Amino acid sequence: MKVLVINSGSSSIKYQLFDMTTEEVIAKGLVERIGIANSRLNHYPQNKEKVVIEQDIPDHEVGLKLVLDALVHPEHGVIKDLKEISAVGHRVVHGGEKFASSVLITDEVIKAVEECISLAPLHNPPNLLGIKAMQKLLPGVPQVGVFDTAFHQTMPPHAYIYGIPYEYYEKYRVRRYGFHGTSHYYVANRAAEILGKSIEELKIVTCHLGNGSSIAAVNRGKSIDTSLGFGTVAGVIMGTRCGDLDPAIVLFLMEKDNLSTAKMQEILYKKSGFLGVSGISNDLRDVEEAAQKGNKRANLALDIFAYGIKKYIGAYAAAMGGLDVVVFTAGIGENSNVVRERVCQGLEFLGIKIDPEKNKVRGKEAIISTDDSKVKVMVIPTNEELVIARDTKRIVEKGA
Repeated sequence: MKVLVINSGSSSIKYQLFDMTTEEVIAKGLVERIGIANSRLNHYPQNKEKVVIEQDIPDHEVGLKLVLDALVHPEHGVIKDLKEISAVGHRVVHGGEKFASSVLITDEVIKAVEECISLAPLHNPPNLLGIKAMQKLLPGVPQVGVFDTAFHQTMPPHAYIYGIPYEYYEKYRVRRYGFHGTSHYYVANRAAEILGKSIEELKIVTCHLGNGSSIAAVNRGKSIDTSLGFGTVAGVIMGTRCGDLDPAIVLFLMEKDNLSTAKMQEILYKKSGFLGVSGISNDLRDVEEAAQKGNKRANLALDIFAYGIKKYIGAYAAAMGGLDVVVFTAGIGENSNVVRERVCQGLEFLGIKIDPEKNKVRGKEAIISTDDSKVKVMVIPTNEELVIARDTKRIVEKGA
């Protein structure tokens, strides 16, 4: 079975084609600058040279048609006929309370995803564009939706209800949802697999650290809490997002500087985090470099980031009544030994001891804790696309 995985953004489409007999990626790529000048397709067929196709791509349907044409191209294609694609799996950011697992896409599912647009106005609309375009381009081929929020639907009410009037939950479903669920699910289960243990016996804290970051408490395979909340700005500081913040600050600044809601949102989402604190960049690599050269604000940004992660690890160990494993993943988690070291310093009381030599690893699976560390500390590159492909295969075969 061959499964095409699609991740549609507002002006881009990422894709991977899996051969599920081996779970190999036989082609992947990126459609860039949809609806913008200088749009292009970057296509990476397995065992062949990269192909760049530059042409006008006015919308997602044209972009996806370009992808399908590339997959069957006589020179840089990887399949002979589009009929070889058995199913399409889509990343969908927000499923609200409607979806606790991946589902076969139907008209009812599309309607439910549309109803969640107010919860994810930047993400769900392009996700839907990708789904509808593929329905036109590959009619009759099963489509599956895999939701970022689904894994966190196992959180208990005391973890997801906020301390505001309950009527806002009843009227607008204001609650903690959490994101990066596919990533947290993958690395937690992969950690158990590497350690040769059942996920049902482990208490794991997963740290998805990138330009957007979230921490999750995975107790015996289920998410019981996570740092991102109703939106994507809570938790630890991120590239341009502020992380946890006293709401009184928002009201204070809006009144003092006469800020509109839109301007305040821009500050919280686009001008804060690493960029706001360091004044240098939203890219942690730039911040680390500046810190090494003695820049105090860059060093402060690193300290705030590591301190926030450390607090969540401690809090989630308390919430789970223990801790067996800490996993670092995503761009920063997989590649920054500096951040991993700063996070783990001072957590020896929890049984966390990392090995400085083992911690030098970048971008590959590794156990970086010492042999006598009570808690295993691991680096596991995330693979959300593989989770989507596996879920798609499972659901399509189940429905067959």
